[in-house]
Amino acid sequence: MLDVFHELPAGFLTTEARKIGQVCSRPTLIHLPGRRQPAVFVSILLHGNEDVGLLAIQNVLRRYHDRQLPRALTIFVGNIEACAEAVRYLPHQQDFNRVWPGSELPQSAEHELMQHVTDAVVEHGAFVSIDLHNNTGRNPIYGCICDVSPEHIYLASMFSRTVVYFTRPRGVQTQAFTRHCPSVTCECGQIGDQNGVLRAADLVDACLHLDQFPHHALPDGDVHLFHTVARIRLREGCTFGFSDGHDVVLRDDLDSLNFVELNIGEPFGKLHRQLEECFVVVDEIGRDVTRLYLDVSSQSVRLNKAAMPSMFTRNLDVIRQDCLGYLMERLPQVAQR
Repeated sequence: MLDVFHELPAGFLTTEARKIGQVCSRPTLIHLPGRRQPAVFVSILLHGNEDVGLLAIQNVLRRYHDRQLPRALTIFVGNIEACAEAVRYLPHQQDFNRVWPGSELPQSAEHELMQHVTDAVVEHGAFVSIDLHNNTGRNPIYGCICDVSPEHIYLASMFSRTVVYFTRPRGVQTQAFTRHCPSVTCECGQIGDQNGVLRAADLVDACLHLDQFPHHALPDGDVHLFHTVARIRLREGCTFGFSDGHDVVLRDDLDSLNFVELNIGEPFGKLHRQLEECFVVVDEIGRDVTRLYLDVSSQSVRLNKAAMPSMFTRNLDVIRQDCLGYLMERLPQVAQR
């Protein structure tokens, strides 16, 4: 189920994501020594169509090709099978970033794998945990945390001043490691965004040099902190798209709404069925809050409460496999202390 290496596999620095199976035949943990312990832990390729993690780690390791790492580095290479098809995950699989300890999904082989990885990394020692992802919609580069303690915010701020606090969905990598060490998910822009690759590589490199994390709050204004309050999904059995002929016809510029503070009445698209037959909105404790956040007027689906979207996408596969997107609110500065 899991291969473990204590040196870099041959070809790792030159392979591309779609060919990673020629280097790692299955999910793989790579423990690389450094001058200090414990290790910086980085997970990459949890989604097979998101190559930023591989590119960032290759960038970092090339910087140290002729010298020792300043701190040990542990790399988890995730969904090898999905990489070959350049898809998020395959039909016979569960999402590799929804099955870590704490997941609410039915138990599967993927759950066992991630429990094993978590146990192995914790036993080996983790200074920080960094999970690297691309985003499918137009979003800024930002960090996601599951705890607003200063050390988690500080780690996220090393990557971006825009930070999102969330508690759902369950079973994500960052949530699994939050109680063990400072942890962050890095949303590094869309595939092909070289700035996202460099920002991710610089974060990993900075953590390799870091001695410790401050335990005091950052000064006011150093970060823009948002709180994910709801997740929007489209129900199975509902047809949707960006052209006429569907139960839900989404607005063409949907992902332009990401990280924009929207007022009540902002439209998301046209609806040709009942609201609850197509949409379900769930808050951070799992309650159905569809009518709190959405309403219908003249067949137009509209916001019923002021909010800020994130991760809205035009990728229909991602909408089907995961969700339409999230709704956020600004988190007061006092909540960060």
